[in-house]
Amino acid sequence: MQNEEGQNVDLYIPRKCSATNRLITSKDHASVQINIGHINESGLYTGQFTTVALCGFVRAQGDADSAVDRIWQKKKGEVHQQ
Repeated sequence: MQNEEGQNVDLYIPRKCSATNRLITSKDHASVQINIGHINESGLYTGQFTTVALCGFVRAQGDADSAVDRIWQKKKGEVHQQ
């Protein structure tokens, strides 16, 4: 919900899992959100980052490591083009 000025005023905005596109509910206490920092050609942090959210289901299956790797491989091309 937005007010007249266009600002979000919702108390809770659910996230989606980056690996499965499932909604991460407020009761999913096993979910995590990771920020992957971007670096330039010389290896210095640029101040930008990519956010990856994983639901508890992916973590319980033991697929979190491969899911983050797969997601980052897809997004890495987008980051370098900017």
